[in-house]
Amino acid sequence: MTTTRVTVQGAAPYDVVIGRHLLGELPALLGPKVRRVLVMHPASLAATGEAVREDLTAQGYEAFAVELPDAEEQKTAQVAAFCWQVLGQADFTRSDAIVSVGGGATTDLAGFVAATWLRGIKVVHVPTTLLGMVDAAVGGKTGINTAEGKNLVGAFHPPAGVLCDLASLASLDRWDLVAGLAEVVKTGFIADPRILELVEEHHADLKDWKGADASEETWAVLAELVERSVAVKARVVGEDLTEQGLREILNYGHTFGHAVELVERYQWRHGAAVAVGMVFVAELARLAGKLPDDVVARHRAILESLGLPTSYRGDRWDQLLAAMRRDKKSRGDLLRFVVLDGVARPVRLEGPDPTLLAAAYAEVSKEPPTGAPGVSVQLG
Repeated sequence: MTTTRVTVQGAAPYDVVIGRHLLGELPALLGPKVRRVLVMHPASLAATGEAVREDLTAQGYEAFAVELPDAEEQKTAQVAAFCWQVLGQADFTRSDAIVSVGGGATTDLAGFVAATWLRGIKVVHVPTTLLGMVDAAVGGKTGINTAEGKNLVGAFHPPAGVLCDLASLASLDRWDLVAGLAEVVKTGFIADPRILELVEEHHADLKDWKGADASEETWAVLAELVERSVAVKARVVGEDLTEQGLREILNYGHTFGHAVELVERYQWRHGAAVAVGMVFVAELARLAGKLPDDVVARHRAILESLGLPTSYRGDRWDQLLAAMRRDKKSRGDLLRFVVLDGVARPVRLEGPDPTLLAAAYAEVSKEPPTGAPGVSVQLG
């Protein structure tokens, strides 16, 4: 497999390197002036994090490691404060750096810690999940959660580089891979129809991900999906880092999805919640007269073919609505949604009629949550 580089433009351009066995690329992304490096990793990746730390030490860096809680439990002010304490005790200066090793929660937290330590130090992300590769690690959004919602505290802080080492997906749980595919499907609907075609053609092999035992064809398809998804995000964030307009299209399905995550106390996978969120906004766009029935049906067909949920329980509307009103994409009491008026034609819908919102919710709450056991709700 060849190594691909996607450059994210902007005030400080950086490369997203996609391939296999990429650890040797790390020093070039860190740059020549970095001497101290803090490797941040979740407890479940202790061996991987230590291997990265040892490799950096062997290459002449003064490398430290900090072990984090797994999943969303690491994205708290308390964990961030612990990381700041480690940086302070190790005398990290503005010429030093952080390397994150883990999924989207880890890249979110590490980016936030890097953005806030001494008002900004370098961070290089080494995402180990599909979700981290195609979404969280690219674009410079960082954040932690509060009791009131997801990612409400954060900063824009682009990384110095991202290493998408596809070899790490060989050991990824099949439902974690499928959950990451929700974000891949999102980029297809908002910008790249070829992504949708690839998923439709290969959904069975993707859903039944066999990791290291997957066929070379499946690996090649997965690599193309990652490259295409990263290219979409790179183009968008290169033009609009701080979400003043274009970047909002990346939130497709996320307003409702984040509300589901909050209401479910983060016991749903992010990708599963976004899958339902995409169906919700597709139904909302249909009810608003913007999206034809066949595109709405295509949402359900693609997501269900991967084993992702397309519906949610029907007794949580008041809680979901309250959560959406607190979402960072809202403006005052004005709810804002990214919707489609066709495939790869995203538009913004501001302040939709409450009856339309309730009707869209009714469309996604007709059945119990769908999807294969293990992916529809629970974290892995």
